Amino acid sequence: MRAVITVIGNDRVGIIAAVSIVLAEFNVNILDITQTTMQELFTMIMMVDISKANTNFEKLAEVLDVKGNEMGLKIRIQHEDIFKSMHRI
Repeated sequence: MRAVITVIGNDRVGIIAAVSIVLAEFNVNILDITQTTMQELFTMIMMVDISKANTNFEKLAEVLDVKGNEMGLKIRIQHEDIFKSMHRI
């Protein structure tokens, strides 16, 4: 099972590391990652494998949301199929 994580906020040192640490703690594997900075705005999209996660999806989403709030970021996770449905042209 795969999910898409989006991260948006002001650029600062350690964003990728902080999100990666949370994912590692819950045994979530990063499959692909893309990030860019537009002036001071940081954006990142990650495709992750949550099939071996040691927690449920709701708890993972909650922890990522808390981490985002701590860092002044918006961090959201969606199941891959929901993400694709929402972004279909």
